[in-house]
Amino acid sequence: MIKQAIIPLAGLGTRLLPLSSVIPKELLPINGKPNLEFIMEECIQAGIKQFIFVVPKNRPIIKKYFFNDKFYKKIIKKKKKDKRLKEVFKRIKRYQKMIKFVYQNKPEGTGHAVLQCKKYLNGTHFLMLLADDLIVKKNCSKEMIALHNKTKGSVIATKRVKRETVSRWGILGYKKKTKNSFLINEVIEKPKLREAPSNYAIIGRYILPKKILSVLKNQSKGKGGEIHITDAIKTLIKKNEKFYGNIFKGKYIDCGTLEGFVNSGLTISKYL
Repeated sequence: MIKQAIIPLAGLGTRLLPLSSVIPKELLPINGKPNLEFIMEECIQAGIKQFIFVVPKNRPIIKKYFFNDKFYKKIIKKKKKDKRLKEVFKRIKRYQKMIKFVYQNKPEGTGHAVLQCKKYLNGTHFLMLLADDLIVKKNCSKEMIALHNKTKGSVIATKRVKRETVSRWGILGYKKKTKNSFLINEVIEKPKLREAPSNYAIIGRYILPKKILSVLKNQSKGKGGEIHITDAIKTLIKKNEKFYGNIFKGKYIDCGTLEGFVNSGLTISKYL
């Protein structure tokens, strides 16, 4: 059973400047809640019991957001009749029991972020989610866990994109396609149009095998001097590790760009 989720939170958020110069992009509010909480709620509904947040030591605000009891108790004491405050604090207290923090002091890639979580990981597989990507209306993590339970393999969330945009995405090659999934036989990061094996793009949800840690440990740095999780996935596929694409049913929202963030509140309000 998959009970743990890694959420890398060490990125600089440059695409959301100037907003992210003060508040980490994961805490920017969407309909009254940060996108990080939307992702956590998705995970909890899918059965996740523990979150491992990968953060830089010099950015304590994410930890403070979840562990600021003294502040809440002081305000609630003054505003005893405010039921909303009590409910907010109750929700935060629930999260506190589920969160572990590990540190990545500069953005060195998703693969490096996973490596920092080594001492906390147990079981054969774990979930990893990227905070830029929200999927609403249908629970993508729940779909992925169901596919993992059926196939016993690893899973990547995917959706079709316009063919002329494939160079912006990680693209999956596949075989044995069904209505909602397929067996992955190739992963290409931002291919040229003529080199793309399909127009199924990787979206920020992964169920990964714990054995990927040994691959990452020996993996050379890739593009941008970072250790990329997609490079490790390629290595495992070549070793006949089974990876499946989950063609999710929900509505995808890219919160990692200024335009996407501005539109996210409008989109979410239609489905919540």
